[in-house]
Amino acid sequence: MSLTVLVDYDSGNLHSAEKAFQRMAAETGSGQVIVSSRPEDVARATRIVLPGDGAFPACRRALGAYGGLFEAISEGVAQGKPFLGICVGMQMLATWGREYEDTQGFDWIAGEVIRITPADPALKVPHMGWNDLVIDHPHPVLAGIETGDHAYFVHSYHFRVASPAHLLAHADYAGPITAIVGRDNIVGTQFHPEKSQATGLRLIANFLNWRP
Repeated sequence: MSLTVLVDYDSGNLHSAEKAFQRMAAETGSGQVIVSSRPEDVARATRIVLPGDGAFPACRRALGAYGGLFEAISEGVAQGKPFLGICVGMQMLATWGREYEDTQGFDWIAGEVIRITPADPALKVPHMGWNDLVIDHPHPVLAGIETGDHAYFVHSYHFRVASPAHLLAHADYAGPITAIVGRDNIVGTQFHPEKSQATGLRLIANFLNWRP
């Protein structure tokens, strides 16, 4: 049976994400969804989801503090298992995070996480609330999702990718804000799909059935 593991490393409340993934797994017949901090569960997973709330350095340290957990995630990705990073879980895919201090990311998608600087100074940071997605490149996890569909964001930093080919979607906040990145068997969303209603549930369902 297919098994999707939401990685728990004490960097966010996973309750709403767990419920959303379990709901869509049940609706699409995509197997079991569990939340776990055990490397052995990640190792046997069919799909891996890495959420993350808070600051980049704190999340990176927290993940590293769980012995063997990042190694299990990395091994699974190297084996070609579908991987989804959410919010800071997506940001950590970058080469560097520039929040508070320079922090090395996974370097799975080249780029850096930098502070949002809207061209309009009247726009507040953090970028918080609903915003329209602009689809830059088609991808299986975006099937049925179109430019203009809404997603829910809460963040002060965003991922500036080194290669435009890895930018799947962005939002406009007096300038482009990276919304979705991806390459090979790896995707990441800056927004929270579990809080993004129909758009987010569609993305979750697509991920649960994605075979890179």
